[in-house]
Amino acid sequence: MTECQIRLYKDSDYHTVRDIFARGTTEHYPVALRHTFSLPRVWILVLAVFLLALVTTGSFIVSSLAVAVVILVLSLININIFFSYVRECLATDMLDIRKHYLQRDGCCFWVAESDGEIVGMVAAAPFPHPGGQNQVELKRLSVAKKHRGRGIGKTLCKTVIDFAQKSGYQAVILETSLSQMDAVHLYKRLGFKITVNFYPNYYFTKFVDFVELIFQYDVLKRQ
Repeated sequence: MTECQIRLYKDSDYHTVRDIFARGTTEHYPVALRHTFSLPRVWILVLAVFLLALVTTGSFIVSSLAVAVVILVLSLININIFFSYVRECLATDMLDIRKHYLQRDGCCFWVAESDGEIVGMVAAAPFPHPGGQNQVELKRLSVAKKHRGRGIGKTLCKTVIDFAQKSGYQAVILETSLSQMDAVHLYKRLGFKITVNFYPNYYFTKFVDFVELIFQYDVLKRQ
C-alpha cells in the first residue's frame, strides 16, 4: 500500500480540494433520500395526496401524477440540502482557503497526498459558537472515493487532534449529518462523543428527518 503524506495546503491544490469536498459531500444525498422514504409520515402524506386527488378528480392517472409530484418534491428537498451546503462553503471559507485557514491564528488546512495526487483534506478553525472558547472545529474532512479504506480519514482526524493538543485547545468539535454513516462510525471509533443533534436551517428538514450531529473529543482528558 502506497504511503500517504499529510502536508499543508498549497495554492496549487485549490481546484482539486474544492472538487473532492463537493463530490464527497453531495454523494450522501441518496442515503438521506432512502431514510426520508422509510418514514411512516411520508407514506401517510403520499397516500393522503393520492386519495384526495382521486376523490377530487376521479382519475387514477391524475392521482398517480400527484403522488409523483410529492415524491419529486421530497427528493429535491433532500438534494437541495446537500447542494446548498456545498455552494455556501465554496462561496465562503473554501473560496480563499489560504486567507481563511493559513493566514489566521488558530486555523490550519492540510491535504493528504499519495503518489503526487491529492486524495483527501481536512481543516481546523476555532469553534465559533457560544461556549466554544478553547475549542477547535474539525472541518471539511473528505477523502476521494477511490482512496477510501486506507485509513486516510483517520490520519487526517488525528492530524487535527494533534494540532489541538499542540495549540492548547481543550476539545475538538465537529459537525456532520446522520446520513454520513461512514464518517459517524469513524468519529466514534476515534473517541468522539455526540453532544447535540438538531435539524439544520433548511426548509422541511424536520419533516424529511435530516439530522445534524455535533461531536466532541476532549483533548485534555486524553493527554
